[in-house]
Amino acid sequence: MQLSQSLIKDIMPHASIDNIRYYLSALNSVLPEYEITTPLRMAHFLAQIGHESGSLKYKQENLNYSTVALSSVFSKYFPDATLAAEYARKPELIANRVYADRMGNGDEDSGDGWRYRGRGLIQLTGKSNYQRCGEAIGQDLLGQPDLICSEPEIAVRSACFYWQSRKLNALADQDELVAITRKINGGIHGLEDRAAFLNRAKQFMSIDQGV
Repeated sequence: MQLSQSLIKDIMPHASIDNIRYYLSALNSVLPEYEITTPLRMAHFLAQIGHESGSLKYKQENLNYSTVALSSVFSKYFPDATLAAEYARKPELIANRVYADRMGNGDEDSGDGWRYRGRGLIQLTGKSNYQRCGEAIGQDLLGQPDLICSEPEIAVRSACFYWQSRKLNALADQDELVAITRKINGGIHGLEDRAAFLNRAKQFMSIDQGV
């Protein structure tokens, strides 16, 4: 099944035509390589990237958080308002703190948190994920992490790599939206929005809602 500009617009009504065109060819050429080919698999994939990328608008993570947002979203790393205020509206410093010492990243001073912040259609994050993805798709993502933001095919491949690495085709076959969301998000943040994308995909791809 080939995706069309009009179909993606139906599924992601807030997506701009320019952004749809930017990714369309890459989606149609790359998805089959990862066996994202059945209507249900494609519907789930599009639902997740629709949410994660803000309807194909965002190519990288927005970390420009206010003091209040840091205390709410990253309370583990900013347990008091004073510390949050020191980092507020400083995306690079925020990334280096919240992503330090995990996902293969070094400590806060290493800069890895910012260097390997979320990029692409499923927000690939962390040095070890960049390394594994780069090796899998034949790109130097450790040395050139911005490739994910500058090449639509690499952005799509990075998302497909992550999808495949988490065995999400099998969950899509079972129509397991919550399980897929947990594999991508680590929780169920944005579940209602992801469900809305999925329901539109099922509607416009003529997928039986009882599947």
